[in-house]
Amino acid sequence: MKFGLIPINIGIADAARMISTAQHAEQLGFESVWTFEHVIVPEHYDSKYPYNDTGKMGAPPETNFIDPLIALTAIAATTKTLRLGTGVNILSQVNPIYLAKQSASLDVVSGGRFMLGVGIGWLREEFEALGVPFERRGARFDDYVVGMKKIWSGATVEHHSDFLDWSGWKSYPVPVQKPHVPVIIGGNKGRIFERIAQHGDGWFAPSSSAAELAGHLGPLRAACEAVDRDPATVEITAMWPGRGGTAAVEEFAALGVSRLVVPLMALGMNPIEGMQKLAEGVIK
Repeated sequence: MKFGLIPINIGIADAARMISTAQHAEQLGFESVWTFEHVIVPEHYDSKYPYNDTGKMGAPPETNFIDPLIALTAIAATTKTLRLGTGVNILSQVNPIYLAKQSASLDVVSGGRFMLGVGIGWLREEFEALGVPFERRGARFDDYVVGMKKIWSGATVEHHSDFLDWSGWKSYPVPVQKPHVPVIIGGNKGRIFERIAQHGDGWFAPSSSAAELAGHLGPLRAACEAVDRDPATVEITAMWPGRGGTAAVEEFAALGVSRLVVPLMALGMNPIEGMQKLAEGVIK
C-alpha cells in the first residue's frame, strides 16, 4: 500500500512550512502529497458541495488556497522521490492547452513524479466568475481529456469538437512518463465511473471508509466491462482518515486500493507528530 497526504497547499501560512511538511513526509516514507483546488471561494453560494451533509466546503473564503501546480512545483524542487498529485483540479473550467502544458512541464521538472487528478466541478459560482459555462461541463471534461492526451503525445495536434478546434501545431515538452501523465479522475457521482473507464488511469475516491468504497466498486466494474476494460487496470486512490491501523489498511487493500491519502487535518493539532505516529504504526 502507498500512502499520501492531502491537502499540502491549503491553509498554510507560508511556503516554508508547506515545503518542510512535504520533505518530512518524504523522509517518513510517504509516497505522495496532494493538493485541493478552488480558484475562488464565494462568500455566499447556492451550489451544494456533494461530499458532506452540510452542502458547504469546510474552508471560509479567506483560506489560503495556494495554486496546486505552483505548490507542487515548489515541492518538486525541494524533494527527490515524493510523488505529486492534484486531488483534484477542476478541468472543465480551465483552458486545456494551458493545463496540458503546465502538467507536462511539471512532470519534466520533477523527473516524472506528477499525477494529474481532475474533476468535473460542482461550484457554479466559480465557473461563472471564470466566465465558463456550467452547463455541459461533463461533456467538456471528456473532450478536454481526449484533447490533452493528443497534446502530450508530441504528434501534430488535430482535434475538432463542440468545445475545441485545434489543427496543425505541437506543444513541447512532452511528459517524462509514458504514454502521458497519469490522469486520475475524482468523484463518485453521476457518470463518473463511465468517465474513469473510458479516460482514466486511476480513480480518486472521496470515501471515508472501506465499507463506503465497497459500495462503489460494482458500478466501476460494470463501467469497465462495458468498454471491454479490465477493472484491475484502474489504480484506486482512496481517502482515509488514518484511523483503524493496519486492520483498516488491510480492508482497503482487499478491495483493490493501491494508495491511501490521509487528510492532514485528521492528524491532530500537530500534523508533523501525527505523520510520525502514522509512519511508525502503519507505514513502518
